[in-house]
Amino acid sequence: MSTLQRVKCQAKAHPLAMDAVLAAGVLVCMVAGSFVEPHHRDSVSWALRTPDLLSLVLITLGAAALVFRRRAPMTVLCLTGTVSVIESVTGDPRAPVAMSAVIALYTVASTTDRLTTWRVGLLTMTVLTGSAMAAGSLPWYAQENLAIFAWTGIGATAGDAVRSRRAFVQAIRERAERAERTREEEARRRVAEERLRIARDLHDVVAHHIALVNVQAGVAAHVMDKRPDQAKEALAHVREASRSALNELRATVGLLRQSGDPEAPTEPAPGLDRLDELTGTFRNAGLHIEVARADQGTTLPAAVDLAAYRIIQEALTNVQKHAGPQARAEVSVVRVGPHIEITVLDDGGGEDAAPGSGGGHGLLGMRERVTALRGTLTTGPRYGGGFRVHAILPVKNRTPGEDPV
Repeated sequence: MSTLQRVKCQAKAHPLAMDAVLAAGVLVCMVAGSFVEPHHRDSVSWALRTPDLLSLVLITLGAAALVFRRRAPMTVLCLTGTVSVIESVTGDPRAPVAMSAVIALYTVASTTDRLTTWRVGLLTMTVLTGSAMAAGSLPWYAQENLAIFAWTGIGATAGDAVRSRRAFVQAIRERAERAERTREEEARRRVAEERLRIARDLHDVVAHHIALVNVQAGVAAHVMDKRPDQAKEALAHVREASRSALNELRATVGLLRQSGDPEAPTEPAPGLDRLDELTGTFRNAGLHIEVARADQGTTLPAAVDLAAYRIIQEALTNVQKHAGPQARAEVSVVRVGPHIEITVLDDGGGEDAAPGSGGGHGLLGMRERVTALRGTLTTGPRYGGGFRVHAILPVKNRTPGEDPV
């Protein structure tokens, strides 16, 4: 750390002490100046003189007031201006008491706004210069009078410049801090969104395949002794569902890899092109499903395609778990204008018919997927029994700031 930086740190840590040092320095300068007479009669030589007792008292008062210039800048300016006016009127020759008023005016300008600086600066220049010209012993055009005018103007201008620079530096610092906070908030938002997306995928994969494994394992255990062939078929379905679950889990967990990690997953995310395969796994588990599609030729964005697949998967998983062993399900995929509509119905009437009654995250995950795509989701019981899931998704992705067509 340089010497200048250390001095600045000490000034910030002990402002009153630094102001006392400044006041002492100003006092020394004013006392020294009071013993020097710049013009001896009509010559331009310098000469020593003895200052009046009143001048020394005024010098001391003006310097002492500067100790409190940061705590009460206006009060200090009024006090130093008053003693400067008294010295201008009574001093013959004058002592440089106005030096304390210039320092006080600089302090006011550096701690207030520009309008106040202009007002106070003009008032101080007018009062000090006017009193020196009108009531002093020197002619109004004397250099000492013009010097008072010049130095008060310099003090006000310098203080305003320092204040402007401080405000500029503070604005830059606040802008940098605000930009840093914005970047951190954006990073946290993206991390949270990615975490929720991965959590939804894991929930959909695990809930779907584990439900199928549970059903098929129960069938195998029930018929193992009497119908071993059917038990083998059920176990084959268990094996297939387990393999599918492992593959999807591997692809989902692979998203957590860094970009430079080897063997990143290359398998595409599932979509409606695998709907027959999806419904086939449920049929193998004993669920009666009818599928109706009217979306031929529709190419969906990857996010919409995945969301449609996951919604059907989660809805059928809920039917499998909650609707009862004799329930039937209907799945329809229809293109309607700029949207694609996904509907899953069941006629289940079991005690657990409402999928949300178990406190799971299936419906919440579906709603988050649909909301992220700016679509709508409607779920609820059907009249006469059963449950209905209806999702409307845009065929084309819309950015958050884009208005829907």
